[in-house]
Amino acid sequence: MTMGKRTQATALEVRLLREGIIESRHIVQAVVCDDRGRVLTVAGNSETAAFIRSALKPFQALAVTTTGTLERYQLSDRDLAIMTSSHKGTIDQVRQVFNILWRADLDPTILQCPTPEGKHSPLEYNCSGKHAGMLAVCQQRRWPLNNYLDRKHPIQQLILGKVAELLRMPAAEFICAHDDCGAPTYLMQLGHMASLYALLASSTNLDMERIVRAMTHHPAMVAGDGEFDTELMRLTPGELVSKSGAEGVQCIGRLGEGLGLAIKVMDGTKRAKHAVAIHLLKQMGWISPSAAESLCEKFATLGKYTRLEVIGELSFL
Repeated sequence: MTMGKRTQATALEVRLLREGIIESRHIVQAVVCDDRGRVLTVAGNSETAAFIRSALKPFQALAVTTTGTLERYQLSDRDLAIMTSSHKGTIDQVRQVFNILWRADLDPTILQCPTPEGKHSPLEYNCSGKHAGMLAVCQQRRWPLNNYLDRKHPIQQLILGKVAELLRMPAAEFICAHDDCGAPTYLMQLGHMASLYALLASSTNLDMERIVRAMTHHPAMVAGDGEFDTELMRLTPGELVSKSGAEGVQCIGRLGEGLGLAIKVMDGTKRAKHAVAIHLLKQMGWISPSAAESLCEKFATLGKYTRLEVIGELSFL
């Protein structure tokens, strides 16, 4: 990534107000990059490192779009969308995950993601679509199925290679850890996350363009009704692609312009990243005032007496 002379500015602060009185504060960092990896604007430090968590899923799906797996098993855009998802385990979502496995002649018992508490099957786990996609590639390539989550497994090496290629970095430089679902995730600078989403949104790569189309045409598969990613993409059809990650990570791409936004709440709070995303998208003109108002009603107004307020803005370097 090409960095400017200065990589940091004042971070953002999210305040929980109870009848106008500050009750809690969250510190948030954010960065915007273009598809050449240049840091354009920042709040906090663009070199802050964090695990990308589930915001990696669109890029893990490249293993499916680049290997002929979609064509081999006649998988649809809805199938591809659920592969990128952190879903709610609804009947429609679970059926979509099952469809991937059924078409690849795989039994759901082979999934190695956990079974959610109080549920009956790993199909209901929020990452099951990602796991199904990985297994479909393994089936198509005749790779071992029983250890597909091992970081040295060919499917994981394929995914890492794709991410490393996009960021023009040696794969060996990435720091890996296991996500809660058991799959590898990677420690990245916020600038790297923003660059990935700028590339995803740039419309210069057919495989990534197919992933974006799947996500934006089927937003209910990506998260679910009432969830931030789904509601944002519904309000901005064909304009933004959005994917959340755990521990306060949120990434958004501006379609056709090759711009990416990455957000990290330093204490990992989910509510703060949504408030910051709305604040920054409005600041940059990526969403309309009416869309911002609709999102604020859902994600910044927490209750009758409480709301979130964001202090600060992105600064040019």
